[in-house]
Amino acid sequence: MEHLTTDRWDEALWAEADVIYREAFPEHGRKSEAIVRRMFERGLCTLHVWRMDGEAAAMALTAFDDRSGLLVIDYIAVRRSRRGQGIGRRCVLQLRDWIAGAKPGCCGIVIEVEAEEKEENAGRIRFWESAGFRLTEYVHVYIWVPETYRAMSLGFDASSPLTDDGKELFKAITRYHERAYRRTKGGCSGGKV
Repeated sequence: MEHLTTDRWDEALWAEADVIYREAFPEHGRKSEAIVRRMFERGLCTLHVWRMDGEAAAMALTAFDDRSGLLVIDYIAVRRSRRGQGIGRRCVLQLRDWIAGAKPGCCGIVIEVEAEEKEENAGRIRFWESAGFRLTEYVHVYIWVPETYRAMSLGFDASSPLTDDGKELFKAITRYHERAYRRTKGGCSGGKV
């Protein structure tokens, strides 16, 4: 599986990822292309595309939070026709290897999952747990969206584990969302903050 990354806007690579992005996330649950472009202009994110047999099989948008030393996974998805083949787990492992090389000071990965008790959400939590992530108890409420979220984390050093305080982990996630949605240096346009 070929893993491509870019921290600059790449129209062709985004077109490959966008097919999977739109398939996996409903319009109300994804950032617009304009916001994603702005994130690249500000150096906030990295696009990951995994190809198999010449076709994009999975995509992710990630961001590194310097203050916490954590990689924030904003979005990650596997093409519907490729699901159930272990691709998602391989992508997570490759993200871990990639960030270890790109940011040697990275101490782990954090992701937010929907907290509402639904089978679909429980399935996502089981996936992340099977990849080594730990679910926190804290339930985060954004002021702009009705869903509630919990943080899941994967620490890289067993002798120095990440905090299990979800509220603390959400600081990295929230900083990222605030920067992603900010229209100008002084204002915020809305979204998940």
